[in-house]
Amino acid sequence: MAEPMTAARRRPARVRTAHTAELAPAALREIRAFLDAAFDGDFGDDDWDHTVGGVHAFVHDEHGLAAHGSVVQRRVLHRGRSLRTGYVEGVAVRADRHSRGWGTR
Repeated sequence: MAEPMTAARRRPARVRTAHTAELAPAALREIRAFLDAAFDGDFGDDDWDHTVGGVHAFVHDEHGLAAHGSVVQRRVLHRGRSLRTGYVEGVAVRADRHSRGWGTR
């Protein structure tokens, strides 16, 4: 008799990274819709503009997009020096995947 499917035996989640320029329009629409839903309508066009233009990390599982975050490069001036830094933007985890550390690691 086959064992019941357990969380440990399910197909593992797939983690991917890609720059915004490498993502197809359909992938960007999927991410935007995911963030709109995750923020319950409180994710506006300005938030989206801050989310794109950098490197995205996202997780797909057997149910689709499960988590997303991006790092967008910025330059800051400090004492006359231009320094590169990154802002973390658009971080969200699907509700059924909360409390697994995906948004904090």
